[in-house]
Amino acid sequence: MERFDVVVVGAGPAGSAAAGRAASLGLSTLVLEEHATVGHPVQCAGLLSTGALAECRVSDRSVRNRVRGARLISDLGGELAFDAGTTKAVVVDRGELDREMAAAALDAGAELRPKSQVRRVGDGRVTVTGPAAGEVGFSVLVAADGPRGTVARSLGMARTPLHLGGVQADVVLREPAGTHLVEVYPNAAPEFFAWRIPVSDRVVRVGLCGETGVPELFSRFLARWPGGVVHRASGTIPLGTMPRTFGRRTLFVGDAAGLAKPTSGGGVFTGVRSGRYAAETAAECLESGDLSDTALASYEARWKGDFGRELAMGYRLLGARRRVTPGEVDRLLRAFGDPRVIRSIVEHGDMDRPSGLLARLVRMPALWTVIPIILRLGIGEILAGDGAL
Repeated sequence: MERFDVVVVGAGPAGSAAAGRAASLGLSTLVLEEHATVGHPVQCAGLLSTGALAECRVSDRSVRNRVRGARLISDLGGELAFDAGTTKAVVVDRGELDREMAAAALDAGAELRPKSQVRRVGDGRVTVTGPAAGEVGFSVLVAADGPRGTVARSLGMARTPLHLGGVQADVVLREPAGTHLVEVYPNAAPEFFAWRIPVSDRVVRVGLCGETGVPELFSRFLARWPGGVVHRASGTIPLGTMPRTFGRRTLFVGDAAGLAKPTSGGGVFTGVRSGRYAAETAAECLESGDLSDTALASYEARWKGDFGRELAMGYRLLGARRRVTPGEVDRLLRAFGDPRVIRSIVEHGDMDRPSGLLARLVRMPALWTVIPIILRLGIGEILAGDGAL
């Protein structure tokens, strides 16, 4: 039976980041990818902050558009719009991004086996089907196999508590449109939101995410933009981390651990960072010869120390989101449209770490008109939370 120091299940950004870092630290590393081609099928809106793109450590080859700001539209007349005048986010071809990250992992010394599906995880070994079927031994397993992956199920470990369904389509517009602002529609999907992301002046990515009635809500939302649908995709967004993201010589990263941001559903930033933390933890455990759960727990301490507070705040905000009415959304957007508020958003906004901006905003006199809504939703308590997950 073949053996590797580290076996990574899944070649998305989190898995490739883990594999590349592990290989660069001198660990024998194998990546098992169930699909024939890395980056296919695509299940992502493809909107990344500039910081998230930098974390991926790739070229600009996958970038299709650069975004400077956003419009949040209530559909009841209220709107918040801002344009930072400089790039705040990029729209990427996720397939291209994934393939470039996987190539970087191979350059670092990792081995990739496509069409390799993990069927079972046992005592230090995985059973794989595909062209290289059989058993592969590991010292540390990194589970990067998504929100409904095989690894957690095979090990009998509790998985993420909530999953949202998402649907999106690329639409070719009949007339050219602006390319610099993302549009967000909170009231189009009461449990989350809908979006319209410009890929080019002729193509927009229209999507919606929620818990219930997603296909019907999406059909109504898509009808707002007549044109030719050239690509459809659907997927699952995990919200809420696993109770424990380590155990039995296994580390769970990215969506497999439930590390998507509750404020947006995005998981590249947290996935890539967690992947590298997993690789570094594996290297330390192998060097010390201690692969116990106690030793592996340092992985969870790492990612919690980095972005755990942001996730905890985001989960509480998601709870508040479910309590807000469409009319309150409208009032909030009108209040947030104050020039002083917009200036603060432009200067201090951070897609990956939004807590600092929110703390500033709730103290601004310009928002005193919506204090009753803020108090009812418990925003103050959310910000004052201890950050525990």
